[in-house]
Amino acid sequence: MKPFISVLFLCLIQFFSAQEEDYEYANGVFQFEENKTQKIFTDFTRIRQSPNVNAQILDSLQTNQPVLVLKKDETILKLGERRANWYKISYQKGDKTFEGYVWGGNLCVGYRSKNGYDFLFGLTKTINKKNPDFDGTIQQNIAAIKMLERNTLIDEVSFDTGSGESLSYATFTIESNHKLKNVEFTLKAMVSGEACGIASYDQYVLVKDKKMITLPQLMNVGDADVYYHSETFVFPNDKGGIPNAFIFRMEEMEKDEKDREKKNNASKTYLWNGDSYRQK
Repeated sequence: MKPFISVLFLCLIQFFSAQEEDYEYANGVFQFEENKTQKIFTDFTRIRQSPNVNAQILDSLQTNQPVLVLKKDETILKLGERRANWYKISYQKGDKTFEGYVWGGNLCVGYRSKNGYDFLFGLTKTINKKNPDFDGTIQQNIAAIKMLERNTLIDEVSFDTGSGESLSYATFTIESNHKLKNVEFTLKAMVSGEACGIASYDQYVLVKDKKMITLPQLMNVGDADVYYHSETFVFPNDKGGIPNAFIFRMEEMEKDEKDREKKNNASKTYLWNGDSYRQK
């Protein structure tokens, strides 16, 4: 594991050095298309007259409010590790249409609807977290998924999403219940970076009885043919799966100075009783 961490650290140094002169870019997950509908993620999001935090507040919108993106402004606001453009939007309240500017970080990264519920995926904040591998702290983004029935919040779960470099793009999908007892369906939120040594994170969430249950987070990272670290789940409906359980599998590969592959594998089995899980 130590050689893997060393290579990862060197890749991160190279990436940060390359970005030193052009660091204030907007995270890719906050790039929204014009003339497309998006949804408000942060409750009581302020709508301003112009793209500036000091501009006049015209209105505030609640979570799950649909808005139409009219135009992306080139102004970027950075809050922690979240960097997003401002967007000119329009929205409906009753039979009236209003316009204003919203910071992109307050919009959903993704949203889905299922069985009468709306599920919103977004970034909430950046925290300082102790670095487990080196002295000091790292900035860690926190994401959340909100479950709403109409405009009423039913449940909310939070999870890590790495640093700003892991926010190049994101996906948010609904999957089957994977044959897990009492589970209605599964949500999967993913964020990923694009550079050497920048990790992607997969977060699975089980939905049952108006509740969301987060599974252990999966992390994947690699650098072409030099090394990789892969984490996956094997569910009951997958090949090699077992009833009422899901299996965590990890595989690492790193090439030495003679281009020989060194692999490391590990696995854990989690038992699912229809309400919660525990490691076997």
